[in-house]
Amino acid sequence: MAIFEGAGVAIVTPFHEDGSVNFEKFGELLEEQIANGTDAIIVCGTTGESSTLTHEEHLEVIKYCAQKVNGRIPVVAGTGSNCTQTAVYLSQEAEKYGVDGLLVVTPYYNKATQKGLFEHFKQVADSVKLPVILYNVPSRTGCNIMPQTAAKLCKEVSNIVGIKEASGNISQIAKLAALSPEIDIYSGNDDQIVPIMSLGGKGVISVLSNVAPGQTHDICAKFLAGDVEGSRKEQLRVLELCEALFCEVNPIPVKAALNLMGKNVGSLRRPLCDMEEANVERLRAAMENCGLL
Repeated sequence: MAIFEGAGVAIVTPFHEDGSVNFEKFGELLEEQIANGTDAIIVCGTTGESSTLTHEEHLEVIKYCAQKVNGRIPVVAGTGSNCTQTAVYLSQEAEKYGVDGLLVVTPYYNKATQKGLFEHFKQVADSVKLPVILYNVPSRTGCNIMPQTAAKLCKEVSNIVGIKEASGNISQIAKLAALSPEIDIYSGNDDQIVPIMSLGGKGVISVLSNVAPGQTHDICAKFLAGDVEGSRKEQLRVLELCEALFCEVNPIPVKAALNLMGKNVGSLRRPLCDMEEANVERLRAAMENCGLL
């Protein structure tokens, strides 16, 4: 059984002006997501700036999220690292907090071979009892989980149950669906929710949901209910906004968007920086067209 079906939000981590984590604001964001129909919370992923959180902050944010959500919807914790032992440590600690699953990204910078990826993910998954979702985002990590590797992991490691596919390569995703129909595939790109669900995908792990949780939920819910045409229309309606949310590297635009909405989630940790003004105006226009401003 899938950890979740539908729209999971890859939630931002809000900061105070001094750069510390703003837990009060984080709690508000979690409540808004739940109130607007979001199907799962994915905490401390790329959008949550996990790469610039200390290990202590990383685990504090996961623990706070699990306690705040308190079983109302699934919580999936990002616990990946380019160091296998660090990923094991984060995963084991997150398991203690009562999360429902783990999201484990491919080891970045190291550029592991397919054999190395298999051994990395197997070691992390074997260290916990929780279900694990692989996270394939080669544009950011420098390595790609090939369909054969993902299928082998799902077959041979009982608690590897899914993959967040952000390669953007629909042909590769179709190959994986054919090789491993039992693996739960989630779109990692908001502009590809419907195409991936048409291949059997379970939903999306979404940046868009931070600013449009109801609309993102509806894209998935309509598809799952058999209203493919309604889902397609919702997907195309937010296409311009999806593009604007990625006109600079994630999560720069989505934090700018939340701040434009008055959510006051703060700035970004370096090396990420505030958005270029021309791109802010592009983002603002796309948000206005979707009725968010």
